[in-house]
Amino acid sequence: VRSIFCVKEGKPVKDSVYKEKLLLHGSDILASANMQLEKQFMQHGNVSVFDHSVAVACTCIWLADRLRIRVDERALVRGALLHDYFLYDWHVPDKSHRWHGFFHAGKALANASRDFTLGKIERDMIARHMFPLNITLPRYRESVILCIADKLCATEETVTTRSQYRKISMQY
Repeated sequence: VRSIFCVKEGKPVKDSVYKEKLLLHGSDILASANMQLEKQFMQHGNVSVFDHSVAVACTCIWLADRLRIRVDERALVRGALLHDYFLYDWHVPDKSHRWHGFFHAGKALANASRDFTLGKIERDMIARHMFPLNITLPRYRESVILCIADKLCATEETVTTRSQYRKISMQY
């Protein structure tokens, strides 16, 4: 799967490209206490919410580059890192976790808005990343890219129970 997502003009994209962009645009997010807390919560298979968020951010960067879509790269990275910033383990039985797929985007947006300054693109990305499960259409290119990247990563993580970007996420 890595070869599908990480090829640039016939050559593998080096992890350093993703690491550089993640640090440039999201170092404050990656270092924050609540983002670090996400390492304790499982998302898909054996993949933590933190690892999933890093994988989605890397896949967003790859998609925008590969499809030659002009984006606000800062917003793309930050929105992708925060799209699942709901800060709980949705696998633990609890009434507040019911219908997680429908409601976690709103919880993630509330938490991200509390902890970080968000622009309109990041807010849209976080709020609408579950389209079509949440029926509101994404408004920005970055939001559409996030929807696609999130589905690609979730599928891979569910099928393989691991993240292809684990080496990168372990560095934060």
